[in-house]
Amino acid sequence: MNDEQIVNLYWARDEAAIRQTQDQYGRYLAVIAANVLSNRQDEEECVNDTYLRAWNSMPSDRPQSLAAYLGRITRNLAIDMYRKLHTAKREGSTYEASLDELAECVGTQDPAETRLGAAALGEAISVYLRSLDQQKRQIFISRYFFLDCCADIADKAGIPEGSVRSILSRTRKGLKDYLEKEGFVI
Repeated sequence: MNDEQIVNLYWARDEAAIRQTQDQYGRYLAVIAANVLSNRQDEEECVNDTYLRAWNSMPSDRPQSLAAYLGRITRNLAIDMYRKLHTAKREGSTYEASLDELAECVGTQDPAETRLGAAALGEAISVYLRSLDQQKRQIFISRYFFLDCCADIADKAGIPEGSVRSILSRTRKGLKDYLEKEGFVI
């Protein structure tokens, strides 16, 4: 079943939409949740919450890319759950490691303090990423949006893990330079 057919099931309020989503995207969503949470039960809860959120939001939204739509829901739910579970302590996870890596180029202050600041920063990062070649952009997004570990990114890209780390390091440095040039305080 293709994405359009699954979305049509959601719009028709047919419960088969959830089964089809689970069959087609369950593994993908589990990986996204696992990259943030590192706890099997929390990951499963997050993926199940994704199905509920998709069910509740689909009548008003008609996503162009179902995979991206579901992935974003899962990522946001997983990050929210992670924050709730780890408010008092920091534990090592791919999510925490990726935040530490990004701190060197976007600063340690929370850019979400104001909606305007977060929106401007997000747009600047998007402009910078669009200036990269497809492989570098995909590696960056895999690491910092989907929170994949470097070994998994290397396997997907068919390059050594050291190359992935080098690309990420150079890309972060380039992003930092770009953001400073655009007037962001790092």
